[in-house]
Amino acid sequence: MLYFSYGSNMSLLRISRRVPSAKKLDTAMLRGHRLRFHKHSRVDGSAKCDAHNTGNPADFVIGVIWEIAEQEKGYLDQCEGLGYGYQQKDVEVELANGERIRAFTYYATDIDPDLVPYHWYKEHVRVGAEEHGLPADYVTEQIESVPSMPDVDTAREADELSIYRR
Repeated sequence: MLYFSYGSNMSLLRISRRVPSAKKLDTAMLRGHRLRFHKHSRVDGSAKCDAHNTGNPADFVIGVIWEIAEQEKGYLDQCEGLGYGYQQKDVEVELANGERIRAFTYYATDIDPDLVPYHWYKEHVRVGAEEHGLPADYVTEQIESVPSMPDVDTAREADELSIYRR
């Protein structure tokens, strides 16, 4: 199965925790969408990423195409909250070489534009973007410029970021 990730699952260490079979195929662009941190997390109350459909062909989200084992998709659906603020859709994305392919992705249905992400969540997104060589201006404008806040649950924050400590 081909999965287009544009948020925290771009991080190789994060996706590997959730989907051990994940293999990167390429980076890709989803046109007519903008990256937004406005999906309401029912787990921790903070904002998560959304590939928000604007319909404007000038807008785009850049992410990673992962090939994943079909038997692991159920756990990914659970981690992503499929049916609880995220739904799935098939999208056509453009690979770096211009080839177009179809993949599935998740999109937010529970949106709150006043929410901000936790620092640790934004770090997952930033790390993944940098690991895969997303354009520096995209990382700066679409990820690093987004306001974030500390998580009052310091144990959760430590656990989330522990995957980057050696």
